[in-house]
Formats: sequence, structure tokens, C-alpha cells
Amino acid sequence: MAKHNEVGEQGEAIALNFLKAKGYHILASNWRYSRAEVDIIAKEGEVLVFLEVKTRSTDHFGKPEAFVTDRKKAFLQTAASVYMEEIGHEWEIRFDIISVLLHPTRPAEVTHFEDAFFE
Repeated sequence: MAKHNEVGEQGEAIALNFLKAKGYHILASNWRYSRAEVDIIAKEGEVLVFLEVKTRSTDHFGKPEAFVTDRKKAFLQTAASVYMEEIGHEWEIRFDIISVLLHPTRPAEVTHFEDAFFE
């Protein structure tokens, strides 16, 4: 497995544990529709949350969350629409980003950006 895939998997595992500790109910991980993948789908109370996890082993080129492109956001929104249709979801949704910065000598730095797609 390529190193960037290992880093991504490690970040997603950290993000899952982070969300569970905050009381989120995990519905799916790595859910795919066409070319889009939603890293984590969870519920916080009655809110359906679609989460993109970005993990980096260094912030030399920028923080992990800076790498969520407009194209990625559009893919996620399309996938979210399909997922909601599949489960018959008709209430509040949110798109979040979880940024994971790995450190070799200390715990990972996790930052959760709620409602990150819309200003």
C-alpha cells in the first residue's frame, strides 16, 4: 500500500474515534457513489453529517483542510443527495471537514470544522 494511502487510513481511524468520543453515531465510512467517496457519514442528534477527512504528515505545504477543493465539495454534495434519497432522509444535513495532522513524537492534531462548505 502506498504511504499516502496509509496516512489517509490512519487519519480516518483517528477521525472515527474522535467523532465517537464526541457522541456521534457512525452510519458509514468510505461510502461510494460513482466517482465520489464520503469518508464518514454520521448523525449528531437528528442532524445527518457528511464528513471529509484530510490527513497530512506535515503542514509544510499547508494545513490538511486547505486541500478540500471545490470539485471535491461538489462530488460530496452529489453523493450526499444520493445517500439521502436511498435512506429517505428529509431533515437537516451538514458538511464537515476533519483535519488530521500527524506528528511523529506526539499525538495527532485533530481539528473539526462544522458546516465547512457554506459561509
